[in-house]
Amino acid sequence: MTEATTYQAEEALNICMDIGRLMLSNGAETYRVEDTMHRIATSFKLEYVNVFVVPTAIIMTTKNEVGADVTQLVRVTDRATNLEMVAELNQLSRDLSAQPKSPNEVRAYLYLLQMRIREFPPYLTVLLAAITTGFFPFLFGGSWPDIIPAFLAGGLGEFLFEYVNGSTNITFFAEVVAAFAIGLTAFTLYTLGLGENMNAIIISGVMTLVPGIAITNGIRDLMAGHLLAGVSTLAKALLTAGAIGVGIAVVLTFI
Repeated sequence: MTEATTYQAEEALNICMDIGRLMLSNGAETYRVEDTMHRIATSFKLEYVNVFVVPTAIIMTTKNEVGADVTQLVRVTDRATNLEMVAELNQLSRDLSAQPKSPNEVRAYLYLLQMRIREFPPYLTVLLAAITTGFFPFLFGGSWPDIIPAFLAGGLGEFLFEYVNGSTNITFFAEVVAAFAIGLTAFTLYTLGLGENMNAIIISGVMTLVPGIAITNGIRDLMAGHLLAGVSTLAKALLTAGAIGVGIAVVLTFI
């Protein structure tokens, strides 16, 4: 075996790790990350592949052309939600299973994909969160006068969450602050006569904080047999729900 072919095996491993990191950091379930990485590794003709994924780390081991083990570990600390990225990478694994490509071709595709799918700027995230929460009152017994208060409360909550989380990197604290601001805003606007159903306004405002994806991913991981990942994901979801409850409870206690 030549040194060049050994390098190709390591390059394939690097690409698999990059794809796994992108999927996990954008909200994919752990079992989906493992399946995608295994499919891509197989398309690169890596015969021995072991992948282990938890919500905060990825470990992958394979053998190079001379039979030596090659292992990489990547920690994943940044978590967001970009299901378009997850869907594209998931589809890439299936395309490569049907029609394999070289590591260099996949690397070029990943570069173009990340250029095309970018994170939304903060101002747009806040605006979209505000618009979304503005229409939730209709689902919780609210009415037309509740739209504006829910819009303002949801937008302010999302802004504070992004700002505090970016400043402190403590998600639980950011969620408590955001929930408190949403509850206080809803109460203040309701007291001023803007809105008819304070409960509907509060519930609508916190909807962007509710860990729906985490709960879904945790249950799906448990159903797929990934007990460690499923339990840890559900535990994080419970912490988020608790943070929302604490923030709202503080407001309701003093009004």
